[in-house]
Amino acid sequence: MFTTYKEALDWIHARLRLGIKPGLARMEWMMERLGSPENSIKAIHVGGTNGKGSTVTYLRSMLQAEGYHVGTFTSPYIEQFNERISVNGTPISDEDILELVNVIRPLADELEATQLGGPTEFEVITAMSFYYFAQKHPVDIVLYEVGLGGRFDSTNIVKPIASIITNIGLDHTSILGETHEEIAFEKAGIIKEGIPIFTGVRHPGALKVIKEQAEQKLAPISVLHEDFAIVNHQSAARGERFSLDTKEGFIPDLEISMIGKHQTENAALAVTALLNLAQTGWIEIGEKSIRDGLAAAYWPGRFEILSEKPLVILDGAHNDEGITALAAELEERFAPKDIHLVFAALKDKKLDKMIATLDQAASTISFVSFDFPRAAAAEDLVKISTSTHKLAVDDWKAYLPEEIKRLKENELLVITGSLYFISEVKPYLQELLKNDKIPL
Repeated sequence: MFTTYKEALDWIHARLRLGIKPGLARMEWMMERLGSPENSIKAIHVGGTNGKGSTVTYLRSMLQAEGYHVGTFTSPYIEQFNERISVNGTPISDEDILELVNVIRPLADELEATQLGGPTEFEVITAMSFYYFAQKHPVDIVLYEVGLGGRFDSTNIVKPIASIITNIGLDHTSILGETHEEIAFEKAGIIKEGIPIFTGVRHPGALKVIKEQAEQKLAPISVLHEDFAIVNHQSAARGERFSLDTKEGFIPDLEISMIGKHQTENAALAVTALLNLAQTGWIEIGEKSIRDGLAAAYWPGRFEILSEKPLVILDGAHNDEGITALAAELEERFAPKDIHLVFAALKDKKLDKMIATLDQAASTISFVSFDFPRAAAAEDLVKISTSTHKLAVDDWKAYLPEEIKRLKENELLVITGSLYFISEVKPYLQELLKNDKIPL
């Protein structure tokens, strides 16, 4: 029995040593012991390569605007571990984490002694969330973000009222497959019998796989650019404007505060899914709630402007598609400013294409490492780069404040890469900025 939040958190993080173990058997075992809490939750399940967290945020914000109490399960965290399990955007308390760990730990110990082996960190947190939303703090609806893949992800024991698959790219190829089609098959594992599926997948081969799986499971499918469409898109100073054409009707002049054309696609998926659920009687949602919710939606670490003068941007672009979207947005919004990039990554990622894209986008590029078991060494990253203005940095905490001080009016600093890195950087820089330790 743990008595402090720190003890509980240390126990959770220690389970990172077990790595990633795809499969549902351990989750099913724990859920049976807990009385099958996953069966009493009304949920929307969100998978895909990029855009999952943003899509969950749009869904939550619109449902909240309508008056619903909304639970979310997301990963990884950006500012605080507790945000992985939240209600109406507010992370659960340290006391709740402690209580949940004391519920799950005996099961984990018992499971360790079986042939299934002990649950991973992610499985433990997922089990905590199901117990919390079903038995400790019931809510009207829960939004579950897939952790990795879909078919064997620990969240895939949920029985949702709708499933969403955002865009698909080549990420986690060592686990999910080397091609878009193979990865799409894993992502399509969240499609359930007869449950509507909404997708923003663009790759033709991947979309073909999604459609085939939906047809096999008699799941009604709605595809972006085929069954619903974004029209009249315009970039704004701090966000995007667009109209949405769906089977349920036309909604003009929607506004979002998250930056990037790809964010209009995530928002369109969220709106279309809610309109369908309203039409089929699962929820109620009015146009005002859609507008207000989209406008208010905020997700940290996604093209987030941390400081205006000097201009400092955080973006958790951690795969080819994310880096490509970041580079395109920087070109559209900030050319011909000089762009200084700081990049950190996990060593199990395919990095060549990402770094090549960043080399082209940046005037200078600095590579850093950070304190995480799977973090790539800065020296290894700089070897991949072909930039003539590149640097390997040993201590990012000492480097970033000095780099920000050096920025001139026609320059900006973009800190990007692994979301685990962004989660360390953001609170550190916010604290320095708040205490005026970086003069602006």
